[in-house]
Amino acid sequence: MITDFHNLLAKGEKNGKTTLIDHTQYVVDIIDTIAINLKINREVARKGAVIHDLGKAHPLFQRKLIKDEFDLIESLTEVPLRHEISSLLFLPVFPKEDWDYLIEMTIGHHKSVKSISSQANGKGIIDLVESFREEEVFNRHSEAFSEWSILALEILKYFGYQFTGILTIDDAQKAFNYVVSYCEKTKHGWSEWRGLLMSADHFASALVEKTTGQKEKIFLDPHLEYFFDPCRMNSLYPLSNIDINDNRPHTLVLAPTGAGKTDFLLKRCRKRVFYVLPFQASINAMYLRIKKACPNDDVRLLHASSKLSVSSSNQIAEEKILQSLPGASIKILTPYQLASIALGTKGYEATALDLKNNDVILDEIHSYNQTAMGLVYEIVKMLLELECTIHVGTATMPTVLQNMIYELLGGEKRVFKVQLRPHEIDSFNRHIIIKNKNPEDIINIVADAVKNKEKILLVVNRINRAQDLFSNILELFPHIPKMLLHSRYKRKDRAVLEEKIKLEFDERPGPCIVVSTQVVEVSLDISFDRMITEAAPIDSLIQRFGRVNRRRNKDTIGILKYIHVIEPSGNVNDSLPYKYNIISDSFNQLPDGTVLQENDLQNKLDNVYPTLDISSIKSHCILNENGFRIPKLCDYPKSVLLETLEIESACCIVESDKDTYLKTTSEDKILYEIPVSVKSIYYKGFQNLGRIKCGSWPFIIPDELYDSQKGMIIKEISNIL
Repeated sequence: MITDFHNLLAKGEKNGKTTLIDHTQYVVDIIDTIAINLKINREVARKGAVIHDLGKAHPLFQRKLIKDEFDLIESLTEVPLRHEISSLLFLPVFPKEDWDYLIEMTIGHHKSVKSISSQANGKGIIDLVESFREEEVFNRHSEAFSEWSILALEILKYFGYQFTGILTIDDAQKAFNYVVSYCEKTKHGWSEWRGLLMSADHFASALVEKTTGQKEKIFLDPHLEYFFDPCRMNSLYPLSNIDINDNRPHTLVLAPTGAGKTDFLLKRCRKRVFYVLPFQASINAMYLRIKKACPNDDVRLLHASSKLSVSSSNQIAEEKILQSLPGASIKILTPYQLASIALGTKGYEATALDLKNNDVILDEIHSYNQTAMGLVYEIVKMLLELECTIHVGTATMPTVLQNMIYELLGGEKRVFKVQLRPHEIDSFNRHIIIKNKNPEDIINIVADAVKNKEKILLVVNRINRAQDLFSNILELFPHIPKMLLHSRYKRKDRAVLEEKIKLEFDERPGPCIVVSTQVVEVSLDISFDRMITEAAPIDSLIQRFGRVNRRRNKDTIGILKYIHVIEPSGNVNDSLPYKYNIISDSFNQLPDGTVLQENDLQNKLDNVYPTLDISSIKSHCILNENGFRIPKLCDYPKSVLLETLEIESACCIVESDKDTYLKTTSEDKILYEIPVSVKSIYYKGFQNLGRIKCGSWPFIIPDELYDSQKGMIIKEISNIL
């Protein structure tokens, strides 16, 4: 048994072998800063940081960390050991008036206190006392208490909290009983205290010894002077000439892509900014854009590959401030993360606490289907509950959803609504649409465009089709610069490709050919001369079209470029990942052989999405007309809705990267990961060699299933991605 409290571990060898003293100190350091900035009682917060992992001093937990025998211990033990329960046996060290706050910070910082979903693993404190006798649960977590409690008390003394007298097993029993009673009586709502501890614990676990050095860099308002520079006012970008000063807090901007929405929305912000873009579609580009405009601010990304950006020297630059940590001046994220606050999935309180009372920009949030539109509405509802100021900018939102959000935000009294005048919208006409019924026409169109030295973008809806098309292009046009872009690459390879498409294809004259999936739709600032695309939902198509003839200057206004849209087949499976009726209706809205009129796009959107029924999503959301419908200190481990929207993802690594992945830091592991849809791992065509139980728990795939040009290849599953 360990006899010196300095030798107690908080993390096992695979996670850095951090000592309990060091980890606790890191959490204490950062929680103080977070509490000050969020106006939370810093002394109580500090106590929570000190006690939250104290139960890790339990000898069985130490054995697990030292010998990595977790699975063995859990299988041989009748009552699972939860260190947070053991931690709270030391509540008597602190004043009774602090106990409720300390319980909220500690008891649920890893697990929901009770299962509110059939998918939960049932290891919360209430689950345990309902599955076993309460006495058994207490005995399990207080085993050998007289021995290891001495070490725990020394840790408390180290941080300035000394118990006068002797802490007896009876004292621990009373604390345990109080914790159980408190958790059983929790009302519906969300816990800021739980979110606070989760935030600090995640921060300290991610940065370890670097935690203290980041204290002075977080929770600072951004410097947005760049966007107010008079030089950025230009009649080519109509929104740049509209006065942003309006006393109404919220904003709704309806304007075509390229009208200056980004500047306008950022200029409306007054506090820390959360900039939301749809999906993970080249969101690094927006990060680089804002980071360049605000070089002295803490600008971060929050999505699966948010550590990655590419420097001007073409080297992978790591975003040292890891993705989901709190306090960024500007955080660029996707609706995936905001979905957690509406759906109550694990960790949502930490996200909610970071968002609370700040500015949120919702930029071009796509529709695609009723469920996605309903989710956007529910996210806005929760943001209002968190007292956020909301700024919406869109060129592709159906009127029915616009009106619902407008009314939800408070209507005319609370929302500054901005629209361009008809003649300004007309100046954005830039595309002639050609409908192609025969997919075999693609190669002939590409050949003619190559002869004309055009830059050509081909967009398909599924990765396997993109890979097949790219193979054909490689064979037929061997001497033309070309590349493939989709989501199923190693993170580091994807970042290099995004830089390559900008430097080698967008900024140089043609001819060149890029084959891509939906990843090009949003925030990738590239401009091509011609597009060939599969049919897709109308809002997706509008975004895709924005990659052609994108540059807006006095010489390009009035110039028209061709976009070829392939007619959808009658096979419903071919429409995936979209619904066939949406694709068909969208295709029918497009002109054929004539100019796509920007002034008519809203009508086309409304014809495809005439109504919105959000009743199906309400049962998944934690906020309704009567308030919160989820108990405090509880969460849903995974939402069925997230699976439906394919928000949940898995990842893979290639076999040759296995040893590197195991040995490298948690920060670098992400470089080798290949994101895949959760659904894809359940298909027979998914070949893997097992799974690594560290990092993101990636599946291992054979090396031959990955190509640096084509990405990961999933065989025999032509209709799932």
